Amino acid sequence: MPMRRYSPPPTASDKKHFMAKTDRDIPLNLQPRASDYGFDLEACLRSVVGLRADIPGDAFTAGTLGTERAGNGICIRGGLVLTMAYLVMEADTIWLTTTDGWAVPGHALAVDFETGFGLVQPLGRLGVPELQIGDSNALDIGAPALLAAAGGRHRTIETQVVGRQEFAGYWEYLIDDALFTAPAHPFWGGAGLIGADGRLLGVGSLILQQGDEKGRRVDMNMVVPTALLTPILDELVQHGRVNRPARPWLGLYAMESDDAVVVGGVSDGGPADKAGLRAGDRIVAVDGDEVTDLGGLWRRVWSAGTAGARVRMSIGRDDELLHVTIHSADRSSFLRAPRLH
Repeated sequence: MPMRRYSPPPTASDKKHFMAKTDRDIPLNLQPRASDYGFDLEACLRSVVGLRADIPGDAFTAGTLGTERAGNGICIRGGLVLTMAYLVMEADTIWLTTTDGWAVPGHALAVDFETGFGLVQPLGRLGVPELQIGDSNALDIGAPALLAAAGGRHRTIETQVVGRQEFAGYWEYLIDDALFTAPAHPFWGGAGLIGADGRLLGVGSLILQQGDEKGRRVDMNMVVPTALLTPILDELVQHGRVNRPARPWLGLYAMESDDAVVVGGVSDGGPADKAGLRAGDRIVAVDGDEVTDLGGLWRRVWSAGTAGARVRMSIGRDDELLHVTIHSADRSSFLRAPRLH
């Protein structure tokens, strides 16, 4: 199931525009009915809360992810709120809002770059049920599910798993077994994928567009499965990160184009920027190994060692083949630490 194109995380202003066009609610024919489920649907959906994060203008990710970010989160064990890292990364203030309109401030407790998960600690009582985490590995293609944003049944869509495969993101991100669901939810960021037993199976990350055999655009969501969360949750809670060496980070945005991997851009002041990489450069090889796709690029970069390792890259620029050495870094060293409460 090759992916044609996907959209970046929405900013708060993007969401306001989208919600104004769609009147906020999911079409009635796609909303779930409580009578069709063997669990308390209303209580389950109350576990999903709205999330708004404000990021300082001088934050490293402000230019790419925006200074106002809006999405969703799911209340899990211990009253913590599980969401996507891009929503809360470098956040100065976070507000969580329940279906009933109750607002509570929050603190960015943990961010994991490898999975993309983020955890928020509410700084007050949310008063919503904690959603139990299920076994996403047991999900088969074709399995029905709910993708729930904050707002209850009217902001929840009945969907199904239409794919399970590797997903490589342009921002130095790769997971081996991503979930893909359709029809797509318009408010996907941090939405909860809920199985037939009422348990949490994943968190919404992106919306993707793929053409079908008739040339029509089909929208679907990429969901990060909870199987990636279960082994690391305790460490995220206790330490704010997973207790492992950081991967080499280049500050590189790359994409696949005409059977080549091409530099789409670099982070200002990041390792790739300092090494002289430019948008349009073709990435030919990493440490002598040919690069043919985005997943292969990131695997070869990470195989160089831990953060700080030198990554030797061969690039094509115009009619020249250039060899550059990039001194990688720990991504977190470029980010503002969350303000303590």
